[in-house]
Amino acid sequence: MTTKTATERNQPGKLSAPQLPGRPCSIARSLDLLGEKWALLAVREVSFGNHRFNEIARNTGAPRDRLAARLRALVEAGILERRQYQASPARWDYHLTPAGRDLAPVLRALLVWGDRWVSPEPPATLRHGDHDLDLDWICRRCDQAPGDRSVTVHANTPGWDLRGPQPR
Repeated sequence: MTTKTATERNQPGKLSAPQLPGRPCSIARSLDLLGEKWALLAVREVSFGNHRFNEIARNTGAPRDRLAARLRALVEAGILERRQYQASPARWDYHLTPAGRDLAPVLRALLVWGDRWVSPEPPATLRHGDHDLDLDWICRRCDQAPGDRSVTVHANTPGWDLRGPQPR
């Protein structure tokens, strides 16, 4: 039996995530793929350049069986890919796909939030060249930093608005 890749199951460039109960939502579908802590911690380690299972296990503290299952799920989802680095015996390591690399802003946002609200001292610092990185959102269309009140949400799913499902 052959397993279809995420691209073969869905439209090109889109990962496969099941339709979930409740509001149609990209956050919910993303969390369905990434919402377990070992998933994002594994992605963090691979993004730091730790590609081998033992490195990922050591640096996440994940139980090996859970980590193996999570890595399989991330590969199946199209977030990571396995690459053979040794033939005899066969050994594989993990690398980010384009979808995995696009998680970098998510990891950065969690780091910044955790530094502000959870950690007594930042355990790591993001650097941008010769200085600490100071993140901000900038709208590419107008080159402005949006304020909280200038960003609105528009429901695009028929039958739904921001309050929830609408009667027909």
